[in-house]
Amino acid sequence: MPQPPGQTTEETFESFVAARGDALWRSAWLLTGDSGRAEDLVQTALAKAWPHWRRLSDPGRFEAYTRRVLFNTYVAWWRRRWNGERPTDVLPEPTANAPGDPDPDLRRDLMSALAELPRGQRAVVVLRYFEDRTEAETAELLGISIGTVKSQTSRAMAALRRSPALSQNDQTPKDLP
Repeated sequence: MPQPPGQTTEETFESFVAARGDALWRSAWLLTGDSGRAEDLVQTALAKAWPHWRRLSDPGRFEAYTRRVLFNTYVAWWRRRWNGERPTDVLPEPTANAPGDPDPDLRRDLMSALAELPRGQRAVVVLRYFEDRTEAETAELLGISIGTVKSQTSRAMAALRRSPALSQNDQTPKDLP
């Protein structure tokens, strides 16, 4: 990968992480529903993708590769059903809602509804509606056919429309952030 003069490979990788880390974390958070697990998922995906940094010719290709690693790692974790964290009786203080942020109750309800979806449907919904990916991009990232993306999307949206967690809101899933 071409580097600016005077920068090492590690510095350009660090620049990539600084520029795209938040977007990767957001995808991971939507998949896991937990900020700590999302951080772990992003770190794991970046660690797995790092050896391929030089082989990929530009940051866009590397990001696509990293996202695929992120989704595949999520699926592997889900299959393993490992929970390294233990529940606690003491909850952290909730953070204040910044102006323009979606309603925290709606966000919680959406995460609850997403958690009820099977892993494949959840991954397709996150890629299609939160990552704004095309059907073809989603199929490529997940290693499935476009027809499977369409059927999984249809089933997921039907399930979200029926979800008790979202029926309490005046919004339908198409209106959600």
